[in-house]
Amino acid sequence: MTKSGALPRVGVHVFSAAAIALGLVGLVWGDFADVWQPVPAGFPHRTLLAYLTAGCFVIFGAGLEWPRTAKASVVALMALYLGAGLLWTPRIVGYPKIYGTWSGFFEQFSVVAGGLVMLGELCGGARGKRMSRVGTILFGVCALSFGLAHFTAIPQTAAMVPGWIPPGKLFWAWATGVFHLLAGIAIVTGVQARLASRLLTAMLVGFGLLVWLPTLWNAPHAHISWAGNAVNLSLTGAAWVVADWFDSLNWAESLTWRPRYVATVREF
Repeated sequence: MTKSGALPRVGVHVFSAAAIALGLVGLVWGDFADVWQPVPAGFPHRTLLAYLTAGCFVIFGAGLEWPRTAKASVVALMALYLGAGLLWTPRIVGYPKIYGTWSGFFEQFSVVAGGLVMLGELCGGARGKRMSRVGTILFGVCALSFGLAHFTAIPQTAAMVPGWIPPGKLFWAWATGVFHLLAGIAIVTGVQARLASRLLTAMLVGFGLLVWLPTLWNAPHAHISWAGNAVNLSLTGAAWVVADWFDSLNWAESLTWRPRYVATVREF
């Protein structure tokens, strides 16, 4: 395992860049991320709060890059992403049968889970290891949710797939849902979790390159284009952190991973 205060760098860089990007988008538009941070329109001092939140994303995202501020920064970012996730609660209560409301929460919570993995690495020791393990389990649950979200919105998902990719939009709408489910199962059970976390990260990178990046060309002045890219980068960063953590396990730890899942949750 990595030592206390040290982190697998690539995932942290992506996680940091995503938070900064999300903050910059908020500062430019003076608003919360379109769709993903559903702050009610009539919320008191909404615009001021949006600027403050965006500034915090930039500051704490940058803070991840310095060892002295990394721990405080990741805790602050977890709180920000969790807050955005909890904003979906009224919609979940009001429309519990619409899975998109649940998916909105789990998208934000997956980044919180990635942050918990990172925080465990920073804390080190036995408790830090347990924190990281719980974070990976929670991230795996979120991946399962992403798969269910695909299956409950196949037409909408297919519409986002570029038409030039064979064998067709519907195929990839279903396939990516299956890939999410398989990745979630692998991460939660520990069976081929390292491979699954890497493949899931690669798929999210693919979403960014093939789905979200082109929106900046097609609609460069649209808030949702920039916010969508920043949010997808956040999900990618969380997945990358989880994948880096699995890579940090040595061979002996990998062998004992699966039997220790239940005990880890009980001890946390």
